[in-house]
Amino acid sequence: MKPIWPFRLPQREAKAAVPLVALSEIGAARWGARDGAALTRDGYLQNAVAYRAVRMVAEAAASVPLVTAHDGAARLIRRPQPDGVAAELLEAVYSQLQLTGNAFLEGVCLEALGQAGGAADGAGVHALYALAPSAMRPLKDTRGWVEAWAVKERHGERVIRRDAETGWSPVLHLKLFNPVNDTLGLAPLGAARRALDLHNASADWAKALIDNSAKPSGALVYGGHGRMPPDQFEALKTELENMYSGAANAGRPLLLEGGLDWRPMSLSPAEMDFLEARHAAAREIALALGVPPMLLGIPGDNTYSNYKEANLAFWRMTILPLVQKFAGALSAWLDVPFGQDVEIRADIDRVPALSAERDALWARLESASFASVEEKRRLAGLQP
Repeated sequence: MKPIWPFRLPQREAKAAVPLVALSEIGAARWGARDGAALTRDGYLQNAVAYRAVRMVAEAAASVPLVTAHDGAARLIRRPQPDGVAAELLEAVYSQLQLTGNAFLEGVCLEALGQAGGAADGAGVHALYALAPSAMRPLKDTRGWVEAWAVKERHGERVIRRDAETGWSPVLHLKLFNPVNDTLGLAPLGAARRALDLHNASADWAKALIDNSAKPSGALVYGGHGRMPPDQFEALKTELENMYSGAANAGRPLLLEGGLDWRPMSLSPAEMDFLEARHAAAREIALALGVPPMLLGIPGDNTYSNYKEANLAFWRMTILPLVQKFAGALSAWLDVPFGQDVEIRADIDRVPALSAERDALWARLESASFASVEEKRRLAGLQP
């Protein structure tokens, strides 16, 4: 007779397997690229807030009149191209500065245009053309200075070099300060890249939620013994896809039977504070581009007490510095081809948004009895 093993464990009754749901950890956030092409695609072309903010800056800056006492420069500003409009050229320059941090203008003389006549001595720049920043490639010397620009065209590249005698470049490069690159500027929209991604991703999530009957995702947990039979599983899957998915089936009640239980696996829009997150991202995009959020109709911004103050801050803190930067760069660039100092300035007296400040200045000058007429005109920025 075989001995019985004294330490044998008693047999236990087998129990049904408990349904298990495994949740994976949240992966790292994926942010978009900060180059000009990506910012233009994700911002200007696909984001309403960025598009409107860039348009507001470009159109407002292009509306500021530029004046100069130099006849050749005045003709160039009034008609920069034989078949172009000055406002369109300026809007392109200011838009590229906001989207890429860089703007390029090429100065062309009469010989290149195939024309005769014009200025008495033939000197100067007679046409301006905007070059796409994505098509520009700097060519540097051994010291790291840009000596030429390679322009990508349909059939290869065209190299634009400096004049060998004067060192003047036919390409005017406007850029915004970039602490990590001495050659190319930093795009304002690049600083708001995370807010831009958040705003776009929230729009994608909202669209997917609407397409899914405006209900957050979840799981059907089978509470029966063992696993659901394969034929029932396929039938349930087909029924969910055909009858409960899509916007056309929104609001259709879900009938659960056979031990099924619905378990939500994502947060609802209210739990995510969805609208406030979108508004916060929109405010960051607008502020990076220098536009007060109040002017874009974004709720929750109480920085300014009224719309008038916000509009005045927009012109004083964003538009005028940008226009003055462009006017100063254009003046210094045209000195060499015209052979004399060219001063181009922004005529802020003709800006309607600043009329209140101008009226207040004239009122103070009128009451200044201790100043002469010439002194008052000089203080007002007028010619003697």
